[in-house]
Amino acid sequence: MNRLADWMRRRDRVLVMGVLNVTPDSFYDGGRCASPETAVERALAMASNGADIIDIGGESTRPGAAPIPVAEEMERVLPVIAEIRKRIEIAISIDTTKSAVAAEALAAGASIVNDVSALRSDDAMGERVAAVDAHVVLMHMKGTPASMQENPSYDDVVEEVRSFLEERIRAAIAVGIARDRIWIDPGIGFGKRLSHNLALVRRLGRLAELGLPVVAGLSRKSFLGQILDLPADDRLEGTIAANAVAIANGADVIRVHDVAEGRRTADVAFRLRPDAV
Repeated sequence: MNRLADWMRRRDRVLVMGVLNVTPDSFYDGGRCASPETAVERALAMASNGADIIDIGGESTRPGAAPIPVAEEMERVLPVIAEIRKRIEIAISIDTTKSAVAAEALAAGASIVNDVSALRSDDAMGERVAAVDAHVVLMHMKGTPASMQENPSYDDVVEEVRSFLEERIRAAIAVGIARDRIWIDPGIGFGKRLSHNLALVRRLGRLAELGLPVVAGLSRKSFLGQILDLPADDRLEGTIAANAVAIANGADVIRVHDVAEGRRTADVAFRLRPDAV
């Protein structure tokens, strides 16, 4: 936690958040880490490849996904978090919209709550985060995972996402979360068409103006598949290109499935920023 607080003050590098989905149905890696043992080994490998954060999710948020019971989500994530915390010293994020799951994950060793609903799905989430001074990622999503890709439309996607995030930042602060614990995410692929996703990556600097760390979750997503006409397994090069552009435009954290490639991309792209030392 202190390491994250120090990084928040300096922002002297781009953080790499490794995706660890302990789900059977996530869009790219569903079922690959079905057992706690496999998931922990995957986390250890990501750490050795340069991950700063392991982001653990027990419920798929792919388009069309349905929610699962709290008990089932806990059963998937808590043993993995506890074992990772015993094995290595690394920041752990819990990817959940449920306050009960977040509270247990934070007690088990997580220090970040990655909430795709930006504290809207569960009224108790903000207070749970504030109670332990955890970090929180507030993400923009139009609708829910089950409905978000049903004809999404915007007049100006960048300004609408920025306005939404400003409102959610205020809401988070109102329930006791310190501003220096808040990160923001434009929600690439969450209720957006290809044109919306491209506009957000191109104009990410508009969100960076809010002064909080910007998380870019671009890894192997469907908008890359639309550009390349390739399935998720063949979108690595597209992911690298998109992450490099996102970092150039102000991303502070990249959320990736391929950590080694993400780490190298982050280190080079960060040094190529006009204001880099």
